[in-house]
Amino acid sequence: MNNYKRLGDYIQLVDKRNKELAVTKVCGLSMEKYFIPSIANTNTVDLSNYKTVEKGQFGLILMKVGRDNKVSVAILEDEEAVLISPAYHVFEIIDKTVLLPDFLMIWLLRPENDRWLGFISVSSIRGSITFEEFGGIQLPIPDIEEQRKYVALYKGLLNNQKVYKNSLDDLQLICDTYMEDLIKTEESKLLGEYIHQADKRNNDLKIDNLLGISVNKIFIPTKSKKERLNLSNYKIVRPRQFGYVSVTSRNGEKISIAILDAEAGLISSTYTVFQVKNTEELLPEYLYLFFQRTEFDRYARFNSWGSARETFDWADMCEVKLPLPDIKIQEAIVTIYHTLETRKRINEQLKASIKPLCPVLMSGVVEEMEKAEVVG
Repeated sequence: MNNYKRLGDYIQLVDKRNKELAVTKVCGLSMEKYFIPSIANTNTVDLSNYKTVEKGQFGLILMKVGRDNKVSVAILEDEEAVLISPAYHVFEIIDKTVLLPDFLMIWLLRPENDRWLGFISVSSIRGSITFEEFGGIQLPIPDIEEQRKYVALYKGLLNNQKVYKNSLDDLQLICDTYMEDLIKTEESKLLGEYIHQADKRNNDLKIDNLLGISVNKIFIPTKSKKERLNLSNYKIVRPRQFGYVSVTSRNGEKISIAILDAEAGLISSTYTVFQVKNTEELLPEYLYLFFQRTEFDRYARFNSWGSARETFDWADMCEVKLPLPDIKIQEAIVTIYHTLETRKRINEQLKASIKPLCPVLMSGVVEEMEKAEVVG
């Protein structure tokens, strides 16, 4: 089709470094094509060599494309500039009166581009591609007003989702404020009086649901190959029990701790499993809200001990002090929390439903241009 153009003719690399240290927000790029806050510890990193990304510019990772069959690329929508690794690329549209950045981003969300770039990466040992190869993407570039029409449709969907997300922020603020008020007004209790370890092993091999614990404080499926592991010594974690990783160093200043709300699973024998002794005195979900606070992360890191590997051990966990209000008050804040979690899931479903619409929108672009070409 004659109306397809080579992307490389419309974009250029940008290499602006953070020499003045004016930008402090460090981001990564997800395979879902979003900028995401970096969880890496940047306290000892020289940020002056990091690349600056400004609004309307793109971040791009060209490594391991063949392995993932996806290219991590995203447009920065925020007014505030961010930093990305010097190993990544930053590019921009040469002439925005010809090609809109948002229109290009919609096109890049098509899985066909990922598959094509993954295919051409096979010549690289590491599965990487060059910026020149990335520029080989073919795309239709309709009249600028047509581009604006499709961008407006896509932005309308995104704005609806963002409005819903803002309501989540309000609920989160209620939860956080409620907890902070309790900390100020309620007498603190030693956590060790209300919890005990659970050390049940998978001796009968009845469970094979292998889990990890993320710094986002959730259980996640592990990528380990179960068939190569002896699962008999793994620890069993059951619903409403907690698992946590005592090692806190190199963890993005966070402690990995989570409560299980699904079927029983297995975690590493090096992790700790514990549960609340009496759920009529302390609700596990209320305790989890206490653990979710950034203040608890800071507390755990400050009280971690060791040299090469700093740890927040069981004895340290038992020394934690927390407010313990009446069970009815705990139930009230947990109810708000459950509402928040339900809405978060709905929000993720909304986000997930928007991206598949991009190929539909772009198919409309292609059809319109094909018609114009036939008429012409």
